[in-house]
Amino acid sequence: MKNKIKPFFSIITVTKNSEKYIERNIKSLQNQSLKDFEHIIVDGNSIDRTIQIIKKNRNKVDYFISESDKNMWQGINKGLKVAKGQVIGILNSDDIFFKNGLKIVKKNFINQNLDCLFASVQKHKIHHGVRLDKINYKFNIFPSHSVGFFLKKKIYDKIGFYDENLKYCADYDLIYKISKHNLKIGTTSKNEVVGKFFPGGISENINYISYVYYQSKVRIKNNQNIFYVIFLSILTIIYKYFLDIFKIKINKIFK
Repeated sequence: MKNKIKPFFSIITVTKNSEKYIERNIKSLQNQSLKDFEHIIVDGNSIDRTIQIIKKNRNKVDYFISESDKNMWQGINKGLKVAKGQVIGILNSDDIFFKNGLKIVKKNFINQNLDCLFASVQKHKIHHGVRLDKINYKFNIFPSHSVGFFLKKKIYDKIGFYDENLKYCADYDLIYKISKHNLKIGTTSKNEVVGKFFPGGISENINYISYVYYQSKVRIKNNQNIFYVIFLSILTIIYKYFLDIFKIKINKIFK
């Protein structure tokens, strides 16, 4: 750990065989207009060139460890345990912050006196806002856990870290816990885009039915009625099925 005393941000990056992207990730932080952060990298014992690339950039990284872990959630939790910052941000190894990303986030935290921020993120389009009021009946209520989600460290210490027993959707589980507490939650405007989320994350490695299944497990874990969850899951899958058919027909018409 480099000698940096209580920065405003702790940015946690979990890696596993990320040689194609990790240097881009590190550079996006080094290029920040705001320098009040530490960068924590937790590697899951990569077997490609990831570790060599991180070591080459070691003077730019505040904390680095490489060892086997159970899953990415355990990796993030390792980062949380050593984090010194007031506010925690998660930046997956293949994602980046834009130059003024952390500057935008800090401004919103201070001006609005926030506990938590959901920032606008570029995916295939700009995603912004959060609808915690819809969490009991809607999937995909926030733009992106990586890049766009920021939470004060003291809140993690209060409500708990990520559930390492969940293979997928431990971020969704954490958002559920956040929704049950009286926190000051903010969003950035659509023009305040903090970074870019690239495709190819772990959630994209499962099909939609499996995705709904894992989110349903989180709902039940957070005390939603099991029969309601089953009904909601079936309805969600049917809606997605007919929406996909509609899109295919529209595409055929305009070809």
